[in-house]
Amino acid sequence: MKEIKIFVVLAIFVLFTACKEQVKEELSEMELLVKNYTEVELYTDLGHLSENQKKMLGILIDVADIMDDLFWESAFGDKDAFLSELDDEAAIQYALINYGPWDRLNANEPFIDEFGAKPLGANYYPDDITEEEFDNWDNPDKMSWYTLIRRNEDGELVTRWYNEAYAEKINEAADLLEKAAELADDPGFKKYLELRAIALRTDEYLASDLAWMDMKDNLIDFIIGPIEHYEDRFKGIKSAHSGQILIKDLEWSKKLERFNELLPGLQKGLPVPDEYKKESAEKSGDMNVYYAVYYAGDCNAASKNIAINLPNDPRVHSAKGSRKLQLKNSMKAKFDKILVPIAELLIEEDLLEHIKFEDAFFQNVMFHEVGHGLGVRYTIDQSGTVRDALNEYYMPIEEAKADVSALYMITQLAEQGELEDKDLMDNYVTFLAGIFRSTRFGAASAHGKANMLQFNYLRNKGAFSKDRETGKYIVNFELMKEAIAEMLNKIIVIQGDGNYEAAQAWVESEGIMSEELQQDLDRVNEAGIPKDIIFIQGKDVLGI
Repeated sequence: MKEIKIFVVLAIFVLFTACKEQVKEELSEMELLVKNYTEVELYTDLGHLSENQKKMLGILIDVADIMDDLFWESAFGDKDAFLSELDDEAAIQYALINYGPWDRLNANEPFIDEFGAKPLGANYYPDDITEEEFDNWDNPDKMSWYTLIRRNEDGELVTRWYNEAYAEKINEAADLLEKAAELADDPGFKKYLELRAIALRTDEYLASDLAWMDMKDNLIDFIIGPIEHYEDRFKGIKSAHSGQILIKDLEWSKKLERFNELLPGLQKGLPVPDEYKKESAEKSGDMNVYYAVYYAGDCNAASKNIAINLPNDPRVHSAKGSRKLQLKNSMKAKFDKILVPIAELLIEEDLLEHIKFEDAFFQNVMFHEVGHGLGVRYTIDQSGTVRDALNEYYMPIEEAKADVSALYMITQLAEQGELEDKDLMDNYVTFLAGIFRSTRFGAASAHGKANMLQFNYLRNKGAFSKDRETGKYIVNFELMKEAIAEMLNKIIVIQGDGNYEAAQAWVESEGIMSEELQQDLDRVNEAGIPKDIIFIQGKDVLGI
């Protein structure tokens, strides 16, 4: 009788597996691509907002939608004409996610046959422009963040300012910002919205960036305009339009003020010789926690950001510093939908209790931003900046430093009693699971190389290991703690010495993905775990 029951269970399992594989086969290639993303409703409680603030949110969403249209224009071109040619619903959905026919999670490879490689300059430059032509072109505005490069009737290069090229939509957005400003309860936010409207019309953003840094008590924040430069892979200078609406978490923002005050002591306690910690810790500026309620344009393209560090203008950094915004609900969505399932697949079962959000993942991401302010910014011989000394290897090593610094700071703060009831294994185990989540995007980018440097270094030090029988990973607490300090020492010494050769050798030997890790990631992909999130969002979701 027992044997019959076992046989029945096995038969059901085989049948279920076969049906699952059949369903998978029945999905088209495009439908499988769409399934790389999982839907999340972007909502937060607005009960503490005034009626004026709620009305304002509706206007800000309208402005963000205009930024969305402008990003389509600069990333691809004519959105409506392109989408009208597609008759596959899944293709349309994936094109909307990617803002064009190129897969942003797959090195911008085209997913629609008629399209070739994505132009390095997106739609900011003529398709046929060359590096030599651009470099030899004598034009004072060509390096502006806010100009398009076009050809005139004679085929010569010319510049067009954003406010001219997109005049109709820019003026519409500016008018709406001024309308929203009339509803602003907070004087600082009102001033920012008014100045941002002027900035859109003039492509002069300094005054509005400074006003944004001066805001302290606003419950609503709005990241609006041409912001980041990643879309321009030709020269990396043209800014992409974006619109992101945020609601401040007052309780957590207050906690972060305390951590900022502790930075000088953490700098002095770095595990490096004294000459490498003579600089003052660069405070994280104005760091706050928010709930995101709307994404549009650049920030909404494929992978969603969960933290923001702005403005980008170095003049603002000199005068005011920068603001670091942690998007708590977006982090939680990625944690629940992606990191936890990956952990269940790759982390030893006994350690899964240490996979935690607020007490680990959120802290790790938050202190990553703080970690950029520790260590050195100039070589210890004062010959120049670390960035200039390490050149193309600066970003992978700096991003690795921020991650390792985060774990080091959390460890130090826990031992100093600043983090109540802290179990550091929560942070260590969740950190490892986070590397698996991040490395799915490959090791080609600076962040990808940084992930590989950490994974390979910590594994070689025995901080974690893989059980050959279960195929799952185990974290060694003491060795992890030691390895974190040792890796931070290695990074800061390389940076302080401005040792280009050491940086090059390390990144090229260890900033790569091993075959075994790739096999682990293949298991993740085969399990159908999504790579990122897309939002159900808008006025109806927020009830405004």
